[in-house]
Amino acid sequence: MAKKGEQTFQKRRLRGSYISVILSVALVLFTLGLLGLIMLYAQKLSNTVKENIGFTIYLQDDVKEVDVVRLQKAIELAPYSKSTVFISKDEAVEIMKKDLGEDFMNYLDYNPLSACIEVKLNAEYAHQDSLAGIKAQLQRSSKIKEVDYQESLVSSVQKNIRKVGMVLLAFSALLLVVAIALINNSIRLSIYSKRFLIKSMQLVGATQSFIRKPFIIKGIFHGIYSALIAIMLIMSLMYVSQQYLPDLIQIQDIEILAYLFVIVLILGVVISWVSTSLAVRKFLRMRSDKMY
Repeated sequence: MAKKGEQTFQKRRLRGSYISVILSVALVLFTLGLLGLIMLYAQKLSNTVKENIGFTIYLQDDVKEVDVVRLQKAIELAPYSKSTVFISKDEAVEIMKKDLGEDFMNYLDYNPLSACIEVKLNAEYAHQDSLAGIKAQLQRSSKIKEVDYQESLVSSVQKNIRKVGMVLLAFSALLLVVAIALINNSIRLSIYSKRFLIKSMQLVGATQSFIRKPFIIKGIFHGIYSALIAIMLIMSLMYVSQQYLPDLIQIQDIEILAYLFVIVLILGVVISWVSTSLAVRKFLRMRSDKMY
């Protein structure tokens, strides 16, 4: 009875050790996945910000309507253009009235404003060099009076996005190193409890590959279980976040999220596999007197 009770206790202890390792790895993978999610959202947000940057093309007063249509169509077909909006002279007056809060036309005998085309850029063209080139190209047209954009805003957005990207990249690299160390230590501790079993198998003539195989297979499955738990936690957090921040749905990308979940799964398997292999190899090479 005592022997049976001791075996039951050992089984429970071993099961508890496995659960502890799986949960520890899952929490680390959850943290990595969460950071990856933040980086993906940051990229989407930066693209959204860039695509709100644009420029205004002011047209000559004598330009014909058919020429305006052709010009707008040509700009829409250009690779840098995301969208265009034509604003006539009369529409420009109405917009100015709203901005000023009064009818400035009461003091003038003519409309001083020009018809214009407002252009929103694709994200990859929203930087100083591209805008300068686009401006130079457009100003060659005799139908265009002026091309205007806020250089300081473009420069500021570009610098801030670069800074945020560098900080996130550095933090991700640091967290990945810490995560690998934590997972490695958790797995080594779980293997440590079986060091005498490993040494006993070695003493009776079992080869190193034969001894390593069951540990590695179990480690891979633990990595899969941990990754699945981490993915479920990330999905739960996303669901809760959307209840409080509905705008998050607009920047969601199912394909990118699928890639993120696959990466989390691969990380769980690879890190668990490598850490288990290294831990078993360490105890295989350890002398018997060093195991106590």
